[in-house]
Amino acid sequence: MDIQITKVGIISCSGEDLPEGTLSRIACRKVLDELRPGDTVTICLPLFIAGGQEERDFASKFPTITVDGCEKRCAQISTERISGKPSRSLLIPEILEKRGLAAPKRLRHLGQEEKEAAQAVAEEIAKAVDEILEE
Repeated sequence: MDIQITKVGIISCSGEDLPEGTLSRIACRKVLDELRPGDTVTICLPLFIAGGQEERDFASKFPTITVDGCEKRCAQISTERISGKPSRSLLIPEILEKRGLAAPKRLRHLGQEEKEAAQAVAEEIAKAVDEILEE
């Protein structure tokens, strides 16, 4: 029996000490609120790791996309450990390099460069959502 996937979970980097972590969270919010509001939900990484049953249940039943700010890949590794391999794993530095954009420098009060980078990351996340829903 085929089950149609109607929602995709997005698990964002929670690294607050990295500008890329901030960028990850902003881009994920853009996807949730503007680009794919009916197709996505967010999964809180700290709650997910701490044992949040709702988050864990969702991630084990529905596809997820992890969005990490650095090579540590905390969101991806935690998701793999707790609920299985994410459908897609995105890495901010790879997205920015592919788009020819500079890494963000600010943690808060984003300038124009950071806003452009957030939009580029959001577009990549939305593209991954579309691919998953089309599968």
